[in-house]
Parts: sequence; C-alpha cells; structure tokens
Amino acid sequence: MSSAGEITVLLRAWGHGDRSALDNLIPLVYRKLYVTARHYMAQQNPGHILQSTALVNETYLQLARIGEIHWRDRGQFFAVCAQLMRHILTDHARMQLSLKRGNGEVAVPIDEDLSIPGRDAAAELIALDDALQGLAEFDERMSHVVQLRVFGGLSVEEVGVVMKISERTVMREWKSAKLWLLRELDRSNKHAK
Repeated sequence: MSSAGEITVLLRAWGHGDRSALDNLIPLVYRKLYVTARHYMAQQNPGHILQSTALVNETYLQLARIGEIHWRDRGQFFAVCAQLMRHILTDHARMQLSLKRGNGEVAVPIDEDLSIPGRDAAAELIALDDALQGLAEFDERMSHVVQLRVFGGLSVEEVGVVMKISERTVMREWKSAKLWLLRELDRSNKHAK
C-alpha cells in the first residue's frame, strides 16, 4: 500500500474510533508536519520560545484530544494540522502579550538560549489571526485558501486538489484574499496607533 493510501486508511480508522491509528499515522506524516512547522516558525522572531519540533508535538497533543471526525483524505488532515499550528502560535502570542502587560507570572523558557519574542511580532500574529477570522466571516473559501497556502505551506496545485477547485480559481481567491487581508491589517495598524 502506498504511503498516501496508508495515511487515508489510518485516518479513516482513527475517525471511526481506533485511537491506535493516530499513533501509527504520526510516523507517516511527521516529515510533512515538521516542514509545515518550520514554515510557520520561519515567520516568527529569531529566538522564539517554541521550535518546530515543539510545534509538531503540541499539534500531536491537540490531535489526540480531537474526538471522532470524518476524515475525507490526507489533504483535509494536513489542513486541520496547519490550522491547529496557527492557533497554537496565536495563543502563544496572546499569552506573551498578556505577560508583558503584567497579567500573569513571568514565563521561563525551557532552554536558556531562547528568548520571548518582541511585542511587535506577537501583536502582528494576533492582528493576522483576527484578520483571518474576519476573512472567514466574509468569504470562507478565500480564508481556507489562505490557511492552506500560508500556514499549510501548500502549493497552488495542492490547494486546488484539497479544495477540489481549479488552479485558476485558487490564484484568483489567493490574490483577492491577500488584498482583503492587507486592507484589514492596514486598518488594524492605524487603530493600534
């Protein structure tokens, strides 16, 4: 059985309640999840308290908490993982901003060489997350394209396959979403000043 076929079989087994299927699935998808995590982490400040491996591990823990879900295919799985990673990083950024405002105790990084990211990076990530939530309310498909492209690291062709739309449609949605997000981020930035 091909790796892709094996992934789909395991996803469906896990979706039907076989909890051991997730444990068998992770070694098959780890590399792709790690690449996605590295893509996310490349957009963070150097010295971010989380690293790619930690982000993959946290994603696994989040996946393990998911109840039964009807998995269609591996594309859907990777899209869900990308969304989980985005939420983990956004939650982390919100926590860091909260700590910097004095709403909690000081966080101590696991590794002494790591430092907490600057306020600007965390604020930018939160603004992007807020804009993406607004985009989802405005146009769900555009939001999904952005999540798969930016956070999932998928190519235009891969997004088309996952969403079952043409590459031309993906490009049109991608361009429109970027314009919409830039406008919203610009508006958010003006309000923050």
